[in-house]
Amino acid sequence: MDTISYKTISANKATVNKEWVLVDAADQTLGRLCSKVAILLRGKHKTNFTPHVDCGDNVIVINAEKINLSGNKWNDKTYIRHTGYPGGQRSLTATELFGKDPARIVEKSVKGMLPKNKLGAELFRNLNVVVGSAHTHEAQKPKTIDLNKVN
Repeated sequence: MDTISYKTISANKATVNKEWVLVDAADQTLGRLCSKVAILLRGKHKTNFTPHVDCGDNVIVINAEKINLSGNKWNDKTYIRHTGYPGGQRSLTATELFGKDPARIVEKSVKGMLPKNKLGAELFRNLNVVVGSAHTHEAQKPKTIDLNKVN
């Protein structure tokens, strides 16, 4: 009997091929950009995606200061944190957070789209958000990717 065997191949740290990817955030909408970056970080665009393994790429996001927010989100969207003390809830609007560090808006948005566990923390370390177009990862020869072709 001649049959073809189809086996599900599960990726692991040894078999995963991680690449360096460069994404330009200029004139991109924040949520749409970050959801695609989260897909790249997670590895869902690859054929050997395994849910419990870091099989995503290392992503460099440049031009974080040129991001767009639709509607009145620059004034209405708030980022809330807590100091840990009673009555220690603090909030910033998107404009205030952008004024402090434009890269943090992109980082917070991507982090919220990753799993909330140890794997998510590991995946978040593969993200590098840069203000401006110069980054420190030229030695890795990152490949520029068009976000319209990701999922």
